[in-house]
Amino acid sequence: MHESDPTSQSNYLQIATKHITFDWTIDFDNKVITGTATHELVAKIDDLSEVIFDTSYLHIEGVKVDGDAVQDFRLGPKHEVMGSALHVPLPRTLSAGSSILVEITYRTTANGTALQFLAKEQTQGKTFPFLFSQCQPIYARDLAPVQDTPSVKLTYSASVRSVLPVLLSARRISPPSDGPAHDGKIIGKDEVVYTYDQPTPIPSYLLAIAAGNFQYRSFQVPDGKQWKSGVWSEPELMDSSFWEFSRDTASFLAAAENLAGPYRFGVYDLLVLPPSFPYGGMENPCLTFVTPTLLAGDRSLTGVVIHELTHSWFGNGVTHAHASHFWLNEGWTTYVERVLLQIIHSPAHRGLSSVIGHKALLDALAFFEDKPKYQKLVIDFDYGENPDSAYSRVPYDKGANFLLHIERTLGGLEVFLPYVKDYIATYMGHSITTETWKNHLYAYFQKNGSEGQIKALNSIDWDAWLHQSGLHLPVEMEYDLTLANPANALADRWYESRHTTDISKLDFESSDLDNLDANQRAVFLERLESYNESLPAGHLFHFDKLYTFSETLSTEIRFRFYALVLKSQAAIYFVQGAANWVIGADDTGVIKGRMKFCRPVFRGIFKANPNLAISTFRQAQTQFHPIAQSLIAQDLGLVGLRVGG
Repeated sequence: MHESDPTSQSNYLQIATKHITFDWTIDFDNKVITGTATHELVAKIDDLSEVIFDTSYLHIEGVKVDGDAVQDFRLGPKHEVMGSALHVPLPRTLSAGSSILVEITYRTTANGTALQFLAKEQTQGKTFPFLFSQCQPIYARDLAPVQDTPSVKLTYSASVRSVLPVLLSARRISPPSDGPAHDGKIIGKDEVVYTYDQPTPIPSYLLAIAAGNFQYRSFQVPDGKQWKSGVWSEPELMDSSFWEFSRDTASFLAAAENLAGPYRFGVYDLLVLPPSFPYGGMENPCLTFVTPTLLAGDRSLTGVVIHELTHSWFGNGVTHAHASHFWLNEGWTTYVERVLLQIIHSPAHRGLSSVIGHKALLDALAFFEDKPKYQKLVIDFDYGENPDSAYSRVPYDKGANFLLHIERTLGGLEVFLPYVKDYIATYMGHSITTETWKNHLYAYFQKNGSEGQIKALNSIDWDAWLHQSGLHLPVEMEYDLTLANPANALADRWYESRHTTDISKLDFESSDLDNLDANQRAVFLERLESYNESLPAGHLFHFDKLYTFSETLSTEIRFRFYALVLKSQAAIYFVQGAANWVIGADDTGVIKGRMKFCRPVFRGIFKANPNLAISTFRQAQTQFHPIAQSLIAQDLGLVGLRVGG
C-alpha cells in the first residue's frame, strides 16, 4: 500500500470505483452538463459504512444506493483546492471484496475549471458553440463526483444527449464515426444520443468530453494493425489538420508498438481544439486533444503527437500514484519520445530534441528559484496543495535526462530497452510510486543483468536526481549536436558581432536560415536568448528585418523571438507587437492560449511594460482557459483576480 494522495478527500484506500456509467445532457444555453454518474464500487476493507467522493463546483441533486434513495448524504466544507467531499452513507455495512452501486444525480456549474464552454465567436466556424474538458491534474471532480486520484483506475460507459456532435475519451458505439455527421440530423438543432464505452481502466484525469461542429477523416493504418486512427476538427480546419497529421500519426503509433508493446485502446484519434486549449496536447485515451498551434503547414511540429501517443504506455498504462510522482508519467514519456525520434529519424534528431528540452528545463528551474521544492522530481506536496502550481518542464526534462543517465550508466539502449518492455509489462494497468519503480529497476537487473550493472546502478546519486533542488542537473549531460551545431554557430556569429556599431558592416543574409529546419531555428533563437548579454537594439532591428521572425506564422518561432527581444533594449519597440500577438489582436486573429506560449510572453511583456501586460490580459482574459487565466494572473501579481469557467 502506498502513501495516500494529498490532493484527494475520497476514501479510495477503503473503497474504490471499478466502473462508472454516465448519463449526461449537454445544455449549451446554460453552459452546464446535467445527468447521473453511477459508480460500481468494490470495498477494500471490512465494516465499511461510508463512501466519500471528490466534488468541486457541482450541484448534487440526489443520491441512490443500490437503487434506493439516500437522504442523509452531505457535502463537506469547501476546500480552496480540493473542493467539497461528498459523503454517502451506506445502508449496509460492506465487507472486503463486496460491491455496491451508488448513483449520483447532479449538474455542473459555471465556476468549475474542467469545462470550457466557448461562444460561437470563439470557434473557427463562428456558427456553433463549443465545449471541451481538461481534467488533469485534479479537475475531473468539476465534471463529475469521482474519486479523483490516479491511484483509482476505472472503466466507464456513457450516453450523452447533445445538439452538437460529441466526442469522449472512449470508443464510440453509436452513431458511427465514419457515418454522416451528427447521425444525419441537423447540427445545432436536433438532439442526438451519443454512446461510448471505455473498457480499459483509466484514471479519472483521463475522463474527457468535447462537443462542437466536428468532422472526421480517417488515416491509413499499416497492414495487420487492429486499431483505427483519424482526425477530428471543425470543418474549416479539416484540410489543414488532415494534411498535417495524416502522413505520420499511424506510423508513429506503429513504431511505438514495436518499442513498447501492443496499443491497448483500439482507437487513436486526434481532436484539433480551439486556440484557448492550454496545452500542446492532452493524452486522453482514444482521443488525443491537440492545440491548433501544431498546424504549422510543414509537419514540423508533429513530434507533439509522438509524445501524446507515447502516453498510451506511460501515464495511461503505467500511471503515477499521485501528483508527487508525476515525473513517472512525463519523464518516461519524454524519454521514450526521444528514443522514438532516434528510431524514426536519427540519433541527431534525438539529440536536437534533448537540446531544446534542456533549455526549457533550465528556464523552468530558474523560474522556481524562489520555490526550490518545485525543482525536484519527487515533490512532497502538502495536503491540499494545488499540483498545478508546480506544473513546468521539470518532470518532463529532468525526468527524461534522469532516465537517459540511467540508460548510459547501464550500457546504452540495447541494455535498457529490454528493461523498458519488462517495466511496461509488469505495471501496465497499475498506479505506482517512484519507490516501486526503483525497486523494479533493481530487481530486473539483479535477475537479468550482471554484478557490474548493479554496481553501476549503485553509482547513481539517487537522492540528487529525485529529491534535491538546484538550477542544474546533477550530472552534466552531453547530447548529439549534429543538428544543433549549425544553429549554434549562427547564433555565436551574431553574438560576436554585438560590438560592431555600424550595422551596414554586418555580414548576415536572409539566406542564413535556408538550411535550418524549424527545430534548428528554434535552437538558434534559444542560443541567442541564453547569452548573459543581449544584442543591441540596432542589431535586433536588423535581425528582424533580415529574418522577419516578428511576422512568422510559426508560434514556436514567434514565441522564441519574443523571448529574445523582450529582455533586450529593443523591448520597448516589440512589446506592443507581442501583446497583440498573444491575444490575437493582430493579423492572426487567434489567441495563443497554450500556456507554453502565453505565460512566458505575458511575463516578458510585464517586465518591459507592467501596465501594458495587465491591461492586455484584462482585455482578453475570458478568451483564455480558466487554468491559464489563473496562472497568468499569478504571474502578473493579480492574485485576487476572479477566474472561472
